[in-house]
Amino acid sequence: MLWNGAVRGGLGLLAVRRACLFSRSAHSAPKSGEYRPIKKVMVANRGEIAIRVFRACTELGIRTVAVYSEQDTGQMHRQKADEAYLIGKGLPPVAAYLDIADIIKVAKENNVDAIHPGYGFLSERSDFAQACADAGVMFVGPSPDTVRMMGDKVEARSLAIRAGVPVVPGTDAPLTCMQDAKAFAQTYGFPIIFKAAYGGGGRGMRVVREYEELEENYQRAYSEALAAFGNGALFVEKFIEKPRHIEVQILGDKFGNVIHLFERDCSIQRRHQKVVEIAPAFQLDPHLRARLHTDSVTLAKQVGYENAGTVEFLVDKHGKHYFIEVNSRLQVEHTVTEEITDVDLVHAQLKVCEGQSLPDLGLSQDKIRVNGCAIQCRVTTEDPARGFQPDTGRIEVFRSGEGMGIRLDSASAFPGAIISPHYDSLLVKVIASGNDLQGAASKMSRALAEFRVRGVKSVFV
Repeated sequence: MLWNGAVRGGLGLLAVRRACLFSRSAHSAPKSGEYRPIKKVMVANRGEIAIRVFRACTELGIRTVAVYSEQDTGQMHRQKADEAYLIGKGLPPVAAYLDIADIIKVAKENNVDAIHPGYGFLSERSDFAQACADAGVMFVGPSPDTVRMMGDKVEARSLAIRAGVPVVPGTDAPLTCMQDAKAFAQTYGFPIIFKAAYGGGGRGMRVVREYEELEENYQRAYSEALAAFGNGALFVEKFIEKPRHIEVQILGDKFGNVIHLFERDCSIQRRHQKVVEIAPAFQLDPHLRARLHTDSVTLAKQVGYENAGTVEFLVDKHGKHYFIEVNSRLQVEHTVTEEITDVDLVHAQLKVCEGQSLPDLGLSQDKIRVNGCAIQCRVTTEDPARGFQPDTGRIEVFRSGEGMGIRLDSASAFPGAIISPHYDSLLVKVIASGNDLQGAASKMSRALAEFRVRGVKSVFV
């Protein structure tokens, strides 16, 4: 009778929702350790990831707070939250979302319990995690020390070596000058790759195949890293030709428990940036898969990793794997892991942040199973005729691909939306799930064919 009443009236639906929330809270109460319930969450980000977190919070009965720049007044993430506040007044668009002092100020003034950083912007900044701690606001992520260690690729590499995890031959510290790069190339030969020591996402990365290209690529990588991360420090590695890029999703709690949620294949990339992700990795040797999982958990336990993160590896043509970095945040492609494991990673992040243990949440390694296959593709506002440069303007027509087995994560994908030149060109994340790779691929192909975007140039990858 309760269900029939809920269907017939809004009050009944409200009663069911409250009863479910009460039931979840009682069931998931931590059994040990400090517990700090989260009642209000701010997302220090924008776009689809902000909306993704807001939805998870609403399902858990948590009030949501959005922040927005002056240029984002009309953006959808602002409208999806319970409260929304302007930050970075007078600052350029990106700088507004990097204004730590203003973000913390808004959080304190509005009784925010926790801040979720999303990905990009401040998500891997240890000073932001520390600022949250200093203000008495929970940071939905690892501790400031862990964010710092994992954000420093050189230190993360040293930690991997100490944990017995194989690494690509490379420098043990950031380069101090061009001469260091020349000495490395003379020792290991070409090709080599420069990487930003304090950032990722493909920025500050340059492959060098011969001596004549060395100085120019060093300067370009340094400039890109400086512009993107505020620090131009680089390190150099031997470049692995045509590797597979495999990453393992990890989740840790405050009690030292760490589990993996299997792996994703992110080998399809453009300009060192992922464009298609598949979970689990296909045609992967079972022994190699087990080693990747074990190495990821071992490294995470060594640093006392807490909350969600990703350990990334390269796999060469001989089946040897090499650690490259840890992303101490939620990944863009977390969706495919959720689809194959039925674990809501944002729910888990929030509950771990509150002080609940993984066993409390029913997340022990023996209970995590792979169910089918999932693929994520992106619809972006880019112009192929201009070298895939981002396009801007107003979306005049938008029709999405939908149906069974299709999940869409988006923020600005609707008729009338204004596509800004200031941010990433991602319009929609399309996630297809099936019983196997072929089934997921068929659904993805059908869904992408259904999309219609007019008014701005778009790419379906």
